Amino acid sequence: MKRLICIGGGEIRTRETILIDDYIAGEAKKLAGNTRACGLFIPTASHDCMPYYNSFHKIYTGIFDIKTDVALTTHQNIDSEKMRKKFACANFIYVGGGDTVFMIEHWKKTGLLEYMREAYERGVIIAGLSAGAICWFEEMYSDSVVEGAYAMYPGIGWIKGKISPHYNERMLDFDQIVLYNRYCAWGIENRAALEFVDGKPVRQIGEGKVFHLDATSGVLEKRIFRCEE
Repeated sequence: MKRLICIGGGEIRTRETILIDDYIAGEAKKLAGNTRACGLFIPTASHDCMPYYNSFHKIYTGIFDIKTDVALTTHQNIDSEKMRKKFACANFIYVGGGDTVFMIEHWKKTGLLEYMREAYERGVIIAGLSAGAICWFEEMYSDSVVEGAYAMYPGIGWIKGKISPHYNERMLDFDQIVLYNRYCAWGIENRAALEFVDGKPVRQIGEGKVFHLDATSGVLEKRIFRCEE
């Protein structure tokens, strides 16, 4: 079973995503069984920002008693044996926010994308916020290249369709793009997450809303995605 949990936005440091973190931690513990669950943090999009990892560690270890580790790759060469061990120990992988385009390019260049793909294929939970939520789709709405200048960029393509994180902040502009191009797309608000199992949406998590947008008919149809729909 291949699982992705896509978080639209929110500060993990101030516990804005705590309901989602609680769900992720619970599912990771189920996978771990009688052993202590382990989460691997991937801060590539933030250029390996250690305070970001520290916030992740404080939440997942301090509150949920999950062991954490971090994969640092942007300022050092990758030791393939050590990196493979990190991925092998993880019950879930959490991809942080930041520069999505840089992150995808760096993963491809360094081979980290293959570690991600192998983990995904063997059933490790892949979770991510903002950049870490949208990179898996065919196309993503991001300001990675020029800050504040949002546009569509190609993603990794594991999930069909288009997506915008922080949808409550970008709704008007993204809706216009979806309508003009007659897209089907997802909009995930801050403090909300959408879970995919084997490529299909199955669950909304958190306080925010998840929207499915369909403009293939030339008229924008928007509906809130419900849990277990």
